[in-house]
Amino acid sequence: MDLFSDVLEVSGVRGTIGARIEAGGSWSVPVVGCTAAVLHVVIAGTAWLGLEDRSSPWLELAAGDVVLMPGGPSHVLGSAPGSGAAVAALAFESNEVIRLGLPPTRTRILTIRYDCDHSVNTQILGALPQVVHIRGDQGEAGFDDTVRMLGRELSQPRLAGRAVLNSLVDILLVQLMRAWLPTRPGHRGTWLGVLEDPLVHSAMERLHAEPARPWTTTTLASALDVSRATLSRRFPAAIGQSPAAYLTQWRMDLAAVRLNKTQEPVESVAAAVGYQSVPAFSRAFARSHGATPGRYRAARRDGARL
Repeated sequence: MDLFSDVLEVSGVRGTIGARIEAGGSWSVPVVGCTAAVLHVVIAGTAWLGLEDRSSPWLELAAGDVVLMPGGPSHVLGSAPGSGAAVAALAFESNEVIRLGLPPTRTRILTIRYDCDHSVNTQILGALPQVVHIRGDQGEAGFDDTVRMLGRELSQPRLAGRAVLNSLVDILLVQLMRAWLPTRPGHRGTWLGVLEDPLVHSAMERLHAEPARPWTTTTLASALDVSRATLSRRFPAAIGQSPAAYLTQWRMDLAAVRLNKTQEPVESVAAAVGYQSVPAFSRAFARSHGATPGRYRAARRDGARL
């Protein structure tokens, strides 16, 4: 089982191209009001990034660098810390070229917005720190190739360019996590803690492979050939939840996706995630998502907020 792919797919993480910055001389632009994850790719030149709340030092960015801010905090991009008179806040979703400073253009930056289904409780982006920075020479093999491909697609639009860009921005997020996660231990207590305990990783693979199976901590431990006490201790130490709590959360997230994307009857959705009793499933789903399955489905169809 590919746990990361599972969670990215169920949580609906998707990237979209935002504004493109072309800048020269002294320049500065605030990036505010984004409720999703923000990623900047430095295609050419250099730039500095500073958080509005000044909770961390200014970050110098060079060509090929990628910086991800999962919580979309307000921040400033500029030619130097505190440089230039700031223009109006970046229209993040404009998908236009924003020219800043004076010619000639020395810096080109692509902004990307990653959003997800916020009703899904199992998330990866929320487990990441406020700023994730990967230098151009730090990424795994192919990371810099993806950055260069983005630059080429933007500078030389061709057939089906939007489809290519949409695929590349999703690939870039996965490559960023591949490059960053192995070098940053200390994720215990979050979903990412699964990376730090092979036993918990194996346990989670079993749960993802057969979510409808009537798992208990005892049967899961037996399948892994460890004691119940060992699994009961190591699973919550790694991800902050017991096996039973995680399984229930994952089942409810799978059910939410089915309710949103299919016309399956509630009875079929319940059975698919391990519930033979529809009332029991409805109670569990309401505790997890704040609405009964029927009301949740109707609200998602209507685009309403629960």
